[in-house]
Amino acid sequence: MGAFHRIHRLGVILIFLLLVPGVASAHEISGQFEAPLPLTLLFSGAAVTVGVTAFMLAFTVEEPLADAVLEPRFSISPPVAAGLRVTARGLFFLAFVLTLVTGLLGRQVQAENFATIFVWAVWLKGIALIAAITGSPWRVLSPWRALYDTLSRLERRPIAVLGDYPSWLGVGPALIGYLFWIGIIENLTVIPRSPNSTVLLLIGYTTVMLVGGLLFGPEWFRKADVLSVLYRLFGRVSPVYATRTETGGYRIELRGPWQGCTRSVYGLAVAGFVIATVYTVSFDGFTSTPEYQTILLEVQRTFDVGPTVAVLLYLVGFLGFIAAFAVTIVLTGWLADEPSSDWRRAAFAFAPTVLPIAVAYEIAHNYPFVLANAGQLPATLWPFFGLGREPTFDLLWWLTVYVALSRYETTRKARRAHGPLVVLMIGYTVLSLWIISRPVVTG
Repeated sequence: MGAFHRIHRLGVILIFLLLVPGVASAHEISGQFEAPLPLTLLFSGAAVTVGVTAFMLAFTVEEPLADAVLEPRFSISPPVAAGLRVTARGLFFLAFVLTLVTGLLGRQVQAENFATIFVWAVWLKGIALIAAITGSPWRVLSPWRALYDTLSRLERRPIAVLGDYPSWLGVGPALIGYLFWIGIIENLTVIPRSPNSTVLLLIGYTTVMLVGGLLFGPEWFRKADVLSVLYRLFGRVSPVYATRTETGGYRIELRGPWQGCTRSVYGLAVAGFVIATVYTVSFDGFTSTPEYQTILLEVQRTFDVGPTVAVLLYLVGFLGFIAAFAVTIVLTGWLADEPSSDWRRAAFAFAPTVLPIAVAYEIAHNYPFVLANAGQLPATLWPFFGLGREPTFDLLWWLTVYVALSRYETTRKARRAHGPLVVLMIGYTVLSLWIISRPVVTG
């Protein structure tokens, strides 16, 4: 059975890696084409595939798959690690300063300005890809954390004017920031196309982060910073696990990319953040469908409102995703004969199992975008200094099986509890395929 589990895990990862480039290419299709088979057949086939696989896993796996034992692969000595941290932080802070200068003083053209290309492609999306592969580097790169650390060194102590960060806030500020910055500003406004507006947004966010850090100390950056929480969650899917040693070095280990997704999150805001990442990528795709444009125009005409109604549609859709997840969790607990008071623990346990959906989208949809724009960065700086001129599939959805088997005391309860989760995954799979097909398929 152990050999079977190892082969099964390896197969899932290999299929995932093989499909990601294909999905990315498919996302870049321009125009429309005739579907080679009826879409209803495609959707039904996908639903049956997920359902049958879940059924087979439920009746062939009697106990949770054991996590692979992490063994040190190699270590980075403290002096080398310190040098890497200083270099990475220094270079990123230099890019941060260049962003401010070029965004305010450079040519106000999206494709020709360092600020818009760096912030929205290389920074926001590029670091997300790095986090998904090697774990989050944001603790080192964060420019507002660098400013705070500099001020703390001058004071010779961590600065926290109001004391410790309020525990009741959790990652609530980061969740609100994610919905506002990534969900609304990036997807529904023209700010990403304006260098000047991009820099003003960055200055405002930097101010909030730095002031919050000075008021509540380092924990503010860990829990209130959108990018800190986002990249840390994406890092759960990473096959590389880096641990900082007491002496300042690093121990680098390899792990199954599913292992970080089987550990519970803590706090409803974190669970909500996970759902927000999955929902936002779905909404991003949905905005390209004729159905979205129809709904948008109908709401505008009915209520005599402007384009800002798109923000309302985004938030209503998010609440719908939260409601669907909540109903699934309640049904899961009911079918497993759990006390109703345990729904929070169930939500914390199952929320991270959907992270691979968001991460797979980031890899498939954005890696060509990141690489292409990263190559353009030098060309945007030459003139300034006078030097011349996709949909994705979540192939790790079976993590819900693992968590269900780990959580419930008997296999029978786990099978019953897993039913609502299977329905949720089937529904999301069909919804994703429908969203993907609408802009490009005519039949």
